[in-house]
Amino acid sequence: MNPITLFLTTVFALLGIGLGAATSPWLGARFIIIALLIAAALKMANTWQKFVVLRAGNLQGVRGPGLFLIIPVIDNVVAVIDERIQITAFNAEQALTRDTVPVNVDAIIFWHVHDARQAALEITNYREAIDRVAQTSLREMIGSSMLSSLLSDRKAADEHLRDVIGLKTTQWGVTVMSVEIRDVAIPVALQDAMSRQAQAEREKQARVILGSAEAEVAGKFVEAATIYAGNPAAL
Repeated sequence: MNPITLFLTTVFALLGIGLGAATSPWLGARFIIIALLIAAALKMANTWQKFVVLRAGNLQGVRGPGLFLIIPVIDNVVAVIDERIQITAFNAEQALTRDTVPVNVDAIIFWHVHDARQAALEITNYREAIDRVAQTSLREMIGSSMLSSLLSDRKAADEHLRDVIGLKTTQWGVTVMSVEIRDVAIPVALQDAMSRQAQAEREKQARVILGSAEAEVAGKFVEAATIYAGNPAAL
């Protein structure tokens, strides 16, 4: 119960009790009935909330923000939708990449409800559905990606996930703002192998540079020897 409804309910209930004891019980009962009606009928939605109201089982409307009245018994608030930006963390454990490397990927998704009616009526639990769709889409993306591209181009993976997840959630009244992959964990043995490969590449490059330097120095010596051979006085 919101503070305004609670305050008015308390005031009328106390008036009913006081008047019933001091004057007429019937008058006091009327105030108590008014207090009960206020408690059941007066609702308040915060500026980020939307109340989905059904009347006799049919959609009556989406209310809020602010104060509004419903008809007790006939009207029913079936959902209170928070339209602020939400954050959901999800992951994929031991998912195989396209080159059959098992990886653990952690990601987060930023989303918000843009249509309270759809979020309340089109799906049973939109929060749980977003989590399941995000996990499924992440596994599909991992399965179609090479490990190298997954490690080196996360921005493209983020944008791909945002588009795929957003396409599915739009029909529920949910907009996906962005997806961010936080971590890509690979097996320790593979990390060691990649480290040795990188070290070997660096050693190879160093040897190539050293060989080029030696070849250049040897060329200079050849030029000098040619000059000395043609001019013994210079030697």
